[in-house]
Amino acid sequence: MERALYGPDGFFVSGAGPAAHFRTSVHASPVFAACLARQLEMVDAALGHPARLDVVDVGAGRGELLRALLAQAAPELAARIHLVAVERSARPPDLPPEIDWRADIPDGITGLLLATEWLDNVPVDVAVHTPAGWRLLLVDPATGQETVGPPPSPTDTTWLTHWWPPNPTPAPTKVIKEFVAAEGSDQDTNSFINAVGEGKGGVGGRAEIGWSRDLAWAEAVGRVARGLALAVDYGHLRESRPVDGTLTGYRGGRQVPPVPDGSCDVTAHVAMDSVASAGERVARCAYSLVSQREALRALGADGGRPPLSLASRDPAGYLRALATASAAAELTDPAGLGGHLWLRQPVGVALDAVVAR
Repeated sequence: MERALYGPDGFFVSGAGPAAHFRTSVHASPVFAACLARQLEMVDAALGHPARLDVVDVGAGRGELLRALLAQAAPELAARIHLVAVERSARPPDLPPEIDWRADIPDGITGLLLATEWLDNVPVDVAVHTPAGWRLLLVDPATGQETVGPPPSPTDTTWLTHWWPPNPTPAPTKVIKEFVAAEGSDQDTNSFINAVGEGKGGVGGRAEIGWSRDLAWAEAVGRVARGLALAVDYGHLRESRPVDGTLTGYRGGRQVPPVPDGSCDVTAHVAMDSVASAGERVARCAYSLVSQREALRALGADGGRPPLSLASRDPAGYLRALATASAAAELTDPAGLGGHLWLRQPVGVALDAVVAR
C-alpha cells in the first residue's frame, strides 16, 4: 500500500491529483473552507492573536484547501497566517507563493494543523478472522488477488484485541468517498473485497489494523506547540466496526478493486477512537469527536433554505443563499459527507475555546 500510494509512480505522487478521482468535502463546496476559516478564527483568538499563525494542511492534495483559506481570510488575518502544505508530490506550478510546500510536518506549530482525509490513506495491513484466529491477508500487487497469510505480529494482535473485537456490530453502510463520475462503483469491486473469508477456511470478518495511523496522528499532534490538531475523515468506533472491513479503491471517479499497483487510490475507513486515544496521550488534553454534520452546523453551515420572502426583496441574493444552503446540505448529509468524523485535539489551549457549540 505504501509503494502503491507514495512510491515513485504512486497514485498520490503522479498524475492529476486526488480531485480527478474523487470528491472530498474540500472539493465539494467553498462552504467547507468557510467553516474552517471560522474554526481558524477561534484558534487565533484562543492563542491571543499571535504575530504568526501557522496553518498546516497534511495531505494537502494540490493545495485546494489552503488556497481557499487564503482567499477567505480577512486582511488582518491574512497578513499573519503562515500556510504550509504537506504533500509528497511536487509543488504545483500555479500554487500561490504565500503557501509553503514540503514533504514533512514542521515542528513547533502555533496555530491549526489540518488533516482532511489524510489518515484513510496511511497504509495499513488487513487481517481476516479464521477458525485459528486472526491471519494477515497477502495481496498480489499486480492483480489484487488475496490469500490468507501468517498470524499478525504481537503489535498487530495487541491492537486488534483492544480496538477491533472479532464480532463487532454491523455498522450502517455509508458513502466512502463521493464519486466524480456518475457511473458509481465498479460492479466487480466486491468480488475482490469479499473473496477471502467466504471459503478457504475463513469464517468471515476482516479488520484494517490501525496502529500505523495511531502513530502517524500522534506524531502530527506532537508537532503542535500550541493550538489545535483537526482530523476529518470517514471512520468508525469500536462498538460498530464494519464486519468485512472497508478497504477499497478509486480511479477516475469510480469505485474499483483495491489493486495496489499505483493506478488507483487504495483507502480504508479510520478507527477514529483509536486515533483519538493516541493523540490524547501526546496532547494531554481532552478532545472532541463528533460527526461532520454536528461540527459544520455549529460553525454556521445549517443547510436550511432561505426564507421565501427574500426572493421578492432580493432575487439574486435568494439564489445565492439557496446555492449555499444546497452545498451545506451536501456537506452535512449524514448518509454522505456529513457522516465523516471530526477529531479536534487542542494542545496548550482549552477545548471549549476551540469548539463551536
